Amino acid sequence: MKYLSIIGSTGSIGTQTLSVVRECKDLKVCALSAGSNIELLEKQMREFKPELVSVSTDELANELKNRTKDLSIPIHYGNEGLIDVACFKKADTVVTAIVGMVGIVPTIEAIKAGKDIALANKETLVCAGHIIMPLAKKQNVSILPVDSEHSAIFQCLNGEKEHDNEIDKILLTASGGPFRGKKISDLKGVTAKDALKHPSWSMGKKVTIDSSTLVNKGLEVMEARWLFDVSVDKIQVVIHPQSVIHSMVQYVDGAVIAQLGVPDMRLPIQYALTYPARKPLSGDRLDFSTLKHLDFEEPDLDTFKGLKFAVESLKKGGNMPTILNAANENAVALFLKDKIEFLDIADIIEDCMNNIKFAENPDVLAILDTRNEVDEYMKGRYPAW
Repeated sequence: MKYLSIIGSTGSIGTQTLSVVRECKDLKVCALSAGSNIELLEKQMREFKPELVSVSTDELANELKNRTKDLSIPIHYGNEGLIDVACFKKADTVVTAIVGMVGIVPTIEAIKAGKDIALANKETLVCAGHIIMPLAKKQNVSILPVDSEHSAIFQCLNGEKEHDNEIDKILLTASGGPFRGKKISDLKGVTAKDALKHPSWSMGKKVTIDSSTLVNKGLEVMEARWLFDVSVDKIQVVIHPQSVIHSMVQYVDGAVIAQLGVPDMRLPIQYALTYPARKPLSGDRLDFSTLKHLDFEEPDLDTFKGLKFAVESLKKGGNMPTILNAANENAVALFLKDKIEFLDIADIIEDCMNNIKFAENPDVLAILDTRNEVDEYMKGRYPAW
């Protein structure tokens, strides 16, 4: 039996993780955290009977306690509550399904506590990869990717790394989002509703907007750099609208190994939780008799500048990825509230990258300080904030 703590249990990845747990009898939930969706969290508590739960605020914790008096499950709150869930003694693996930089510190504390990490929180490696990966190695902790693309790369590398076979390049696929093929002139006036119509995947709002701007793919480039210890020059983004090939690895002899499957996030989630075993999973299967063609394109970096800025920030290093990430988080939040235009997201990212003070080798405190600097800068710069 493997025991799981899930940070972000009411979000898209969290709920799909629980769907995997329902099918896989070798997995058991021992701790859950959520933000403010206590109605869904209460249902999860009653179904999975965790031994610890955490929510974002004291008020929500008290409300949840009143609703679940009959369960006698301890309920914590705030950042300390997140860390309590991440470090829960019984847990073997922590699923970091929370969105945003709030996931960094709990992940670090979980690694220090010797927990394996099923990583779905991009910001952990985007902002602190230079801290996380050496720490995981020191603690002898596994970091297993949950993102479909990074899981695909991980699967393509299985058996190859053991023989020191050299990677020529990682081919990171992207659907292109709802605006694939559009030019800047076509994107003026598009709404959040338009941007949330992803053609392939069912995801949370923030990640779906990031997919529409291709910032999400830029964040995944950063993740891949740290997860697989390759330079950014060995990572190539390929637009693949069918979302059948989830990513590929090309080796120095010219061989390319790809991982294929239907777009179903439960597959990479389950693989991260049961690795190295593969367990049965319900759902659709690829039907090659109906799969007539697979298309590939280069990303349009003139239109989708967020991807270009992400790669630039990775090359610059230091706190620049944090600046990009924080600016993007804030800009997406404004866009979802209809306070800025779609094209403003990339402009805000560029503005912050040009004006926030650069730090060469930030520790965790400096990373969080950079986040605050971006917030303060945007409050003074953008009235909508």
